[in-house]
Order: sequence, then C-alpha cells, then structure tokens
Amino acid sequence: MSRTPRVILVANVKGGCGKTTVATHLAVAAAAAGHRTVLADLDRQRSSLHWAGRRPAGAVPVLGLDWTRDLDDPPPGTDRLVLDAPAALKARQVEDLVRLADAVVVPVLPGAFDEGATRRFLDRLEELKAIKKGRIPVAIVGNRVKARTRAAAGLDRFLAGVGHAVVTRLRDSQLYSDAAGQGLTVLDLAGARPRAVRGDWAPLLAWIEAAV
Repeated sequence: MSRTPRVILVANVKGGCGKTTVATHLAVAAAAAGHRTVLADLDRQRSSLHWAGRRPAGAVPVLGLDWTRDLDDPPPGTDRLVLDAPAALKARQVEDLVRLADAVVVPVLPGAFDEGATRRFLDRLEELKAIKKGRIPVAIVGNRVKARTRAAAGLDRFLAGVGHAVVTRLRDSQLYSDAAGQGLTVLDLAGARPRAVRGDWAPLLAWIEAAV
C-alpha cells in the first residue's frame, strides 16, 4: 500500500520574505530525519529547483520537482512533501494549496510593507474553513531578524497580534546565502557558528513534527 506524504506548505503573498530559505531547510531537516523528501517548486523563478540542482552528492538527498505549471503527484514512497509557493497568490490558488497541506508555514520579514502584506495573507487564510477550525495549523516565522533593533521591536509588536503560533525568529546571517550557493542549508553545515544559527530552527522543526 502506498503511503500518503505529509505536506508542508510554505507560503506568503509577499515576495522576498524567505519562503525558499524556509522550504529548503524544512526539506533538509525531514531528509536528515530519515524521511523520503520531495521539494516541489511552484515559483516561476525556480529558486528551490536550482538549489536542489546544486546539492552535492554527499548531502542528505532532497528531490526537487518543477511544479510551476501544474500540481502533480509526488513519486511513490514519498514521506514528506514541502511546497515552496510563489508570491502574489490568487485566492483560488491559496485555497487549492491549503487543501493539499497538513501544515502551513508563513515567513515574514520586519518592516511595514512585509507585515502589512502578511496580515492580508493571514486574513485570506482565515477565510478558509480548515484554517478557521484549526484542522490545518499555521506557524509564523520571523525571518532575517536583527536583535535589539527598532525593526525587530516592530516585528515583535506585529507578531503579538497575528492570532497564530509564532514559532521562532531566524536571525539575519550571511551563512544562509553562503550555504544556498552550494545547494546546502545551515542544517548541513558543521562548526560553532552554524551551530548557533541552527538553534533558531529547533522550535520550528519540533512544531512541524507535532503538526504532521
């Protein structure tokens, strides 16, 4: 009997908020935990797909799929399916993607434009019955946060009123860009500096395991 994969949707209507960073890290974490993992790229920029193509042979395997034109079925035996959604989703697209998902992760950057767009996206999510009734949990992730800055304080005020679980805040670090260029994530890297950054992911990874 074929298994039904658990599906994690990473989405926000705001471009540049870190959806691909979150999606690639969630895929690597699932693969490292022993799950057969697929990362489906729905964005025409194909950032996740290009990342998967750069991934070195010795790293834990993540299969990248191009779903920019149509949603498809993952390969048989897939345990985890991570969806890297495009920005500027239409209402029907949001509904279709949420219908597939077991959990939704929404990254947000500090700043009025990002926070405003995220609020509108969350309002759209909350119109969906599965979200409203709590059948599909939503996690909010603060991204590229610089501690003890005015922007970080503003983000904290925004997150206090979002009405969903604010699971973690990911610090701003050059390690993300360096790793992505090699088809890696900070979860793949060894050493003291990556270890400190990896700690930001622990609450989200625990939330995912509980949610799916």
